[in-house]
Amino acid sequence: MIREIVTYPNKLLKTRSKSVEQFDQTLHTLLDDMYETMINKNGIGLAAIQVAEPICALIINLPDEDDKQKKEDLLELINPEIIEMEGSTIYKEGCLSVPQYYEDVQRAEWVRVRYCDRFGKQYEMECDELLAIAVQHEMDHLKGELFIEKLSYLKRKKFEKEWKKRLKEKK
Repeated sequence: MIREIVTYPNKLLKTRSKSVEQFDQTLHTLLDDMYETMINKNGIGLAAIQVAEPICALIINLPDEDDKQKKEDLLELINPEIIEMEGSTIYKEGCLSVPQYYEDVQRAEWVRVRYCDRFGKQYEMECDELLAIAVQHEMDHLKGELFIEKLSYLKRKKFEKEWKKRLKEKK
């Protein structure tokens, strides 16, 4: 089922997500719905809070070399935690909760993350390039943070002005 994506400036996006305790059918249904929603909106990642579920769950599905997103490449990270990070890189990010806005954001270029799958089994994974960026971006959502908060003061003011203008145009 495709769910509605919570968009900025909805205060729900500032919510700090809670750890997942039950790895049950309710979680599985949520993850399946998140996948359908993300693909429907042409996203590569989605945190549960973006569909109004404040739990520590996120999904990432990067396109392959043919620019196709295959379900078998889907990553589901439950209760993720970055245990190591290195380097620095800048990448032009966007967000389904801040539609049609893209800006350069500085992140670690490599991370090691510990997480559980939908059944509660624990894993560790090393990530670099776009995957490292996506993991950090989605994990920020779990802390109630958006990528626009990482912008410089001037870029943030410019964003706020453009966003207010866009919201007025929609009315």
